[in-house]
Amino acid sequence: MDGAVSEGAGALPHPALRPFVAHYVGYRERGVAPALHRGLPSPHLTLILTLDDPLDMAAHPDPAQPGGRFDALVGGLHTAPATIRHDGRQSGVQVALTPFGARALLGVPAGELAMRDLGVDAVVGRAGTGDLLDAVRAPRTWAARFAALDAALLRRLAAGPRDPLPPRQVRHAWRLLQESGGRTDVAALAEAVGWTPRHLAHRFGLDVGLSPKQAARVVRFDRVRRALQAGAADGAGTPRLADAAVAHGYYDQPHLDREFRALAGCAPSVWLAEELRNVQVPHPGDPAG
Repeated sequence: MDGAVSEGAGALPHPALRPFVAHYVGYRERGVAPALHRGLPSPHLTLILTLDDPLDMAAHPDPAQPGGRFDALVGGLHTAPATIRHDGRQSGVQVALTPFGARALLGVPAGELAMRDLGVDAVVGRAGTGDLLDAVRAPRTWAARFAALDAALLRRLAAGPRDPLPPRQVRHAWRLLQESGGRTDVAALAEAVGWTPRHLAHRFGLDVGLSPKQAARVVRFDRVRRALQAGAADGAGTPRLADAAVAHGYYDQPHLDREFRALAGCAPSVWLAEELRNVQVPHPGDPAG
């Protein structure tokens, strides 16, 4: 489309923030075709700070939550897709929070945000939201925005809980799930951390926002869909779904198809076709990396 703008940038946060923030993604589109985008389940909470127009949420992971428009939005871990709508222009910075970043930077445990999308002012207040929005709106370059956001989040970290991390058992269980690509079962996790499965599930739900079984499912799904996306983006053609399924811990391709329909709301082939149209453009709800 003539005169269209489509740009994006990414960055890692300040080292002191990395237990709580995985990465930043900035995006700006203008003059492109209106579209709907699926915000898929991932191991990161989503914090979106808009630069211009509000974020238009057509549907949330919880179907009972009505759509809405947000200048700043935070979404907890979820097991169903969200739907983001734009009319040909959108811009903002997306912050991929680790589950432990919710308490450290927003003052609430991740369990209180699970399956929910909220305006950031409902969590940190108007002044806190204004500080975060100013950090990304005042600078004129992506590098300066990311640096200002680092500074704003470091201020929040310093003013937050003295010990913002959850118990080491929860951190260890989360690390094992990440390292295994979601292929460690709950009994093995509980044995590894020295808790009963019931106690692990309780604490994990509070500090992560999903049960260990749900989290494993989301981690495994996130790995396979990123592998499919990368394979399609490198020009090698659509990856074989059967091979991807086996490589990422699914029984077979039908198992992968069922999980995709449950977590993404469509078959993997449908999602890939959607992504191939915009494969170079970072989207809100879909952090890179």
